[in-house]
Amino acid sequence: MAEGGVIVRLTVLGCWSPYPAPGGACSGYLLQDGGAYIMLDAGNGSFSRLLQFVHHCDLRAAIITHLHPDHYADLYVLRRATVAALKRGMRHRRVVLFLPSEPAQVFKELAAFSDAFEVVPVDSLPEEVVPPGVRVHVASVGAVRLFFLPACHSLPAYSVGVEGSGYLVYSGDTAPTEELAALASEAGIFLCEATGLDGDEDFVQGRHMTARQAGALARRAEVRELIITHFFPEYDLAALKAQAEAGYRGRVELAVEGDTYFLY
Repeated sequence: MAEGGVIVRLTVLGCWSPYPAPGGACSGYLLQDGGAYIMLDAGNGSFSRLLQFVHHCDLRAAIITHLHPDHYADLYVLRRATVAALKRGMRHRRVVLFLPSEPAQVFKELAAFSDAFEVVPVDSLPEEVVPPGVRVHVASVGAVRLFFLPACHSLPAYSVGVEGSGYLVYSGDTAPTEELAALASEAGIFLCEATGLDGDEDFVQGRHMTARQAGALARRAEVRELIITHFFPEYDLAALKAQAEAGYRGRVELAVEGDTYFLY
């Protein structure tokens, strides 16, 4: 167990893309580490799910890995909730919002929401080389350190390392890269996209991972637990899980909306 008995909690708010399954939500996760609550992505429907676990006033920060709507659309409702809470005295600080500065048109619109967010462009953050020799942008939310690694996607995007009472890595949307394998090296939890089946490799090339590629990358990184996510709603999740396990050569968890995973 982590020092002082602190446990990192990762709750799945949404796991679907590019649209949700019936009753589901697109990409969104809630991280709790000590006194810090951080939202990782805010896709369609994720804000409503968040309210089942924590009051929105408890959020200290939100991280948007890239500016595709299935990862940021619920920033609009988070903004409305935050403005109302500030006005009513329910919260006294804006939500710190980390996001890419491109595409510029989308960033400009979101950055204008200064009534709710303290906007931090990820590419403006200082750079640092972290073990085992990965160059990342770095930031902190309380005692939690954040590592932003440029991802391989169809527009500027980041994978995120979260270091606090434990260490977890969230791939965001990305093709497999050696830099991501290094960032995820020996992570307690690796939350990794698994967008495609084996037959989709050509279609997702340079933008996403197949489930088997996610498993193989996690195996190279020697992560302790692999959780796959970012599911196309029409696919058989059992097939995705089986292909991820073949690549990982071990047991793989499917992200399940509403489930909480613990990192000791």
